Amino acid sequence: MKFNKAKCEILYVSQGKPKHKYSVGGEWIDSSPEEKDFRVLVDEKLNMIQQCALADQKASCILDCIKRSVTSRLREVAQ
Repeated sequence: MKFNKAKCEILYVSQGKPKHKYSVGGEWIDSSPEEKDFRVLVDEKLNMIQQCALADQKASCILDCIKRSVTSRLREVAQ
C-alpha cells in the first residue's frame, strides 16, 4: 500500500512553541488550522466551536424542513 502524501496534513496543538516543518519523501507537508477525525471537527486549540456551529446549522435546516411540511400551526387541536 502506498502512502498518499496529498491527503496528509499537520495539526499543531501546542501553544507558543515554534512550529516545525515536516517532509515525506522530499515533499513538505502542509499544516491545517482544523481537522476532522471520527466526524468531529477540532481546531488548533482543541476547540469544537466550529463543530457545534455546523451541528446547529444542520438542526436548523431540519427544523425548517419540518415547519414547511406542516400545513397547520394552530396550538389548539380539534378533537
